[in-house]
Amino acid sequence: MTIYSHIKTSIAEGERLLAVLIDPDKTELDTIESVITKINQSIATHIFVGGSEVGEGVTETIVKAIKQHTELPVVLFPGDVTQITNEADGILFLSLISGRNPDYLIGKHVEAVSKLTKAQLEVLPTGYILIENGKQTAVERVSNTKPLVRSNIQQIVDTAKAGELLGMKLIYLEAGSGATHPIEPEIISAVKQELSIPLIVGGGIRTKVQLEATCEAGADLVVIGTAFENNHHFFEQLKS
Repeated sequence: MTIYSHIKTSIAEGERLLAVLIDPDKTELDTIESVITKINQSIATHIFVGGSEVGEGVTETIVKAIKQHTELPVVLFPGDVTQITNEADGILFLSLISGRNPDYLIGKHVEAVSKLTKAQLEVLPTGYILIENGKQTAVERVSNTKPLVRSNIQQIVDTAKAGELLGMKLIYLEAGSGATHPIEPEIISAVKQELSIPLIVGGGIRTKVQLEATCEAGADLVVIGTAFENNHHFFEQLKS
């Protein structure tokens, strides 16, 4: 079963999906085994790997190490073409549709084609929507784009729906790494009501209450990054 078909089947069966985001630039090789062991023991269903600024070759090294210790699907969440590696299972082929920088709408994708055609990665076309969270994020800085304003929910909804109509298979609402607060349930719910494709939500989720609120609002797959990065016992705390 492909990654995408598994996501859709899980959604249809009412299963909650959760991905742990590992930033290769913030991960030491000698900690991989213990980190992945904790992820394997958690409620996580996927592992995402990527970051806004990662040195060339680092992602492949980290992915190889991760694959030695887990059966969970490992999906690239690349900030640049240099992060593409055939060692992973799939790739979120991100188009930053909240911005207007042509490099991140189509330019980087053209650069990636030669690598992707030689790889065995499952390519998942994803409409990536950055939503402001009170501070500048690495994505905003690197892509030289502005996030959508939280208060303009209709613009966020319309942007997400435009991504679906353009043929995206996934929509990803992102508050950004280290966001001061997660995306409001009202935004998630409004977007979900207009989509017929899976919705991913990430950024700023640090507590059990926030995680549950994000799921209840309509997120099909929630991404946890900084919370786990800063505390590898994060999922154990969710059981309390």
